[in-house]
Amino acid sequence: MPTGSLFQDLPTDAAEEVFDTLITANGVTIERIVSTGQATPPGDWYDQGEHEFVVVLAGRAWVRLEAEASDRELAPGDWLWLPARCRHRVTRTTADPATVWLAVFVPAGQ
Repeated sequence: MPTGSLFQDLPTDAAEEVFDTLITANGVTIERIVSTGQATPPGDWYDQGEHEFVVVLAGRAWVRLEAEASDRELAPGDWLWLPARCRHRVTRTTADPATVWLAVFVPAGQ
């Protein structure tokens, strides 16, 4: 059975976010995402065909939902459910400490 640590081998100053797929089963994908100060480019929005559950494990992140006027700040332990087609963007992440996310992607039909 696969095993690992979500805090092992963290990049310290990557130019881009690092996405590691941990598990894929029955259409569900679990990823570790490590951000070191990155944000979604201005004017860009995520608009995914699947649902996403995301939790911040370390660091901090600010997420803007297109339907909302202000950012949501996520600290360690804070989670967010993003239904399929919920347009959103990451406006800011901390670099020190790195922002470590756990994201679970679920097909929209489930």
